[in-house]
Amino acid sequence: MFLQPLSNRRLFLNQLATGFGGMALHGLLQANGYSQEKGNSNPRSIDPLNPYLARRSDFPGTAKSVIFLFMVGGPSQIDTYDYKPLLQKLDGQKVPVPIRDAVTKTKHANVFHGCKEELMASPYRWARYGDTGRWVSQLFPETAKHIDDLCLIHSMQADSNNHAPASYQLHTGDVRSGKASLGSWITYGLGSENQDLPGYVVLFDAGPLGGAANYGNGFLPPAFQPTRLRDQGPTVLDLLPGEEYAAGQRASLDLIQELNLQHREQVGAFGALDARIASYELAYRMQSAAFEVGQWNQESQHTLTSYGIEDADTRTQSFGRKCLMARRLVERGVRFVQLYDMPDKDGWDAHDRLTKNHDPRARWTDRPVAALLSDLKQRGMLDSTLVIWASEFGRTPMMQGTNGRQHNAAGFTIWMAGGGIKPGLTIGSTDEIGLMAVERPIQFRDLHATILTAMGLSFEDLFFEINGRQERITGVAGTAKPLLEILT
Repeated sequence: MFLQPLSNRRLFLNQLATGFGGMALHGLLQANGYSQEKGNSNPRSIDPLNPYLARRSDFPGTAKSVIFLFMVGGPSQIDTYDYKPLLQKLDGQKVPVPIRDAVTKTKHANVFHGCKEELMASPYRWARYGDTGRWVSQLFPETAKHIDDLCLIHSMQADSNNHAPASYQLHTGDVRSGKASLGSWITYGLGSENQDLPGYVVLFDAGPLGGAANYGNGFLPPAFQPTRLRDQGPTVLDLLPGEEYAAGQRASLDLIQELNLQHREQVGAFGALDARIASYELAYRMQSAAFEVGQWNQESQHTLTSYGIEDADTRTQSFGRKCLMARRLVERGVRFVQLYDMPDKDGWDAHDRLTKNHDPRARWTDRPVAALLSDLKQRGMLDSTLVIWASEFGRTPMMQGTNGRQHNAAGFTIWMAGGGIKPGLTIGSTDEIGLMAVERPIQFRDLHATILTAMGLSFEDLFFEINGRQERITGVAGTAKPLLEILT
């Protein structure tokens, strides 16, 4: 359908004046907490032209925002947080028969593929930290200082032993690409607390294995896709107009808005068009707010030093800037920040020479992560910010290549902190050599249900209907089991 020519612009504006006035009043009411009328049966009724407005949670949550630290490629749980004394004793020997038999009877039997027969002890020193006395390897000496603030989950499992499908499942709940990511679901459910910044931000260099399908909006309305910000240089490329266009920018946007709204009245609500209208306005508002987020001169010298932003290693600097930007974003009301540590194509994928892979990556990330936890706590923000450290899977206790380790989806470790997570807890366990989860195996859908519950969202009621089917990040209704014991 084509637009009718505007024969009389004054008449057109006069006819729309009442509509624009209503929109303005509606926006003011929403901004002041009247976005949902009493008795509204749909708590996620979203104004398509104002999709980022904050919405009430289903119940009081323990967290307001999420910082998700994704360690791309699968760091080894048995070389970081899951200490196994028996593995140290069995170095060079075969997997004990009872453990091998138990694993081969499960869907994780393929974990033995591509491995040598011999076990490989962790090459790292281990020590107990904090009042909880939990073990941490020498890879994370700075994060270990915060061990009493962490909830360690030692019994995570994924459905795939390949990077992209497992990564998709952690991000979207499905091993197949094309589904909506956790950040999109949360901003769909809650909106944003800052109308001058995106509700969902991603920070990365090389990005996750499997590409944008990890963090995209999938079938959710386009408004809930993430915005990528940069930790160095202009925060957003091409956000500011050229000098010759700057003076007339607002007038141009107003005219585009008029044309888009006229077209919208003819064709009805249309997801892509609504998202385009909303994105134009967000981009205009971001012109000052987005650049301000990346201004490190607003931070103290102590803060810059603690995050490693002035470290001699440029990759520590880069990850430190991302962690500091994540804090600055949630401090300004951004709902979800997805941060990837991957500066190259390999990530933590240590198929060969474990120490050559893990040593530098731990060095690049340990100090910034510890600084993030300290900074959030010192500012009183950790209580309302849920910090998650996770990957798509772990690694095998069996050797691969020359002192390397294979993928392991049968049992691995993640940790959570802040946002109403009870500190100092340890949930689940793997067997005596760290191969498979044997106590309280936890699926990604259970993790997602826990995160949504912490955010005050009913994970069973958070769905989007596609072709008559209710899609949820937690899968079919009734299958996810949140870890309620870790929530305050």
